[in-house]
Amino acid sequence: MASSVPLAKKFFAELIGTFWLVLGGCGSAVLAAVFPYDNPAANPLGLGFLGVSLAFGLTLLTMVYTFGHISGCHINPAVSFGLWAGGKFPGSQLLPYVIAQVLGGVIAGGVILLVASGREGFALTGGNPLATNGWGAHSPGGYGFLAALVIEVILTFVFLLVIMGATDRLAPGGFAGVPIGLSLTLIHLISIPVTNTSVNPARSTAVAVWVGGDAMAQLWLFWVAPIAGALLAGWVHRTLMASDTVS
Repeated sequence: MASSVPLAKKFFAELIGTFWLVLGGCGSAVLAAVFPYDNPAANPLGLGFLGVSLAFGLTLLTMVYTFGHISGCHINPAVSFGLWAGGKFPGSQLLPYVIAQVLGGVIAGGVILLVASGREGFALTGGNPLATNGWGAHSPGGYGFLAALVIEVILTFVFLLVIMGATDRLAPGGFAGVPIGLSLTLIHLISIPVTNTSVNPARSTAVAVWVGGDAMAQLWLFWVAPIAGALLAGWVHRTLMASDTVS
């Protein structure tokens, strides 16, 4: 069980898992995607919203079964905070987990930039360079701040409820990765047009640090909103639904 695994192993599991999530999800958006707001003729074989949404869901699903037994496969600071609020994760491990998640994500963001730079004409331009998150001019669909705040809080809230419900001791064993991965896919289908989908501060930081400018200026929302939604979900689950908690 993850609770008996040394913290160092959990740290590296979270680092590698977040690296894979960012590489698979953001990498698919940067290297293979063509969205409705772009010119499909430029890349007729490229992925759209559905493809990128599936990429995020599949990377998470694969990591749940790879590292779930080691670290719980949070690979998202909001998940760690939400599980702590829900009584399923010790607060003493929050900081190491978050550091591992951000570090793994930033390394993946650098790899994506390195690979993308190998294409002639590549530049960090447009509303969401390197799959960054944002609102206003940096929302793929032109959505404003309030819309971005609401969607990130609500979707993270539901995401954490799915995670805590699927991993509860009374839930069917061995299947947690499926609803968790599918829920992340659905979340992206809903919110890519709004914020380019965060629900994960490490994922947002991973690419924003390489882009700078407005991506960094707007990054605070993609820490505050997901963590707020996660904390609320943790409280709701612990109060109304939980069958197992830890101190």
